[in-house]
Amino acid sequence: MLSNPQTPPSFLTGTNYHNHPVSQNQCCSAVVQHINAPVSTVWSVVRRFDNPQAYKHFVKSCHVLDGSGDVGTLRQVHVISGLPAANSTERLEILDDERHVLSFSVIGGDHRLANYRSVTTLHPAPAGNGTVVVESYVVDIPAGNTREETLGFVDTIVKCNLQSLAKIAENGSG
Repeated sequence: MLSNPQTPPSFLTGTNYHNHPVSQNQCCSAVVQHINAPVSTVWSVVRRFDNPQAYKHFVKSCHVLDGSGDVGTLRQVHVISGLPAANSTERLEILDDERHVLSFSVIGGDHRLANYRSVTTLHPAPAGNGTVVVESYVVDIPAGNTREETLGFVDTIVKCNLQSLAKIAENGSG
């Protein structure tokens, strides 16, 4: 895990996708996951803005509110019970099939992740043995929570999602 996305791994040199402006009441982090599958296989799962539940197990359902999967598309995500959330309205900010970049922002809903923005990038592994996925985010620190509590909560969800993505891509279910 990267605790400071402003100093990315060497294979990310030249990209600005994981440099998030962070205000005083926000925090940011990044999680890195190696996947033993080609970038094209992993990307085929990640790029489906209309189907996050394919690998995000905390998502119960998703439906597109507006758009056809291009930048600006809005989706409504319903999360599984037991989390401190019910639903989330999200906008697709970046979808770059050539560079393998997807970014979305949370713009509404019943949850505690105000001003959440996520960027996911896929890179050929430097050793040539698969894909390196980097997911970074910035989010407001909810009232009553510390920076560390917020990072712990969100990092755990992102790690679980990326581990699930790895299992799906490595098993060829993408």
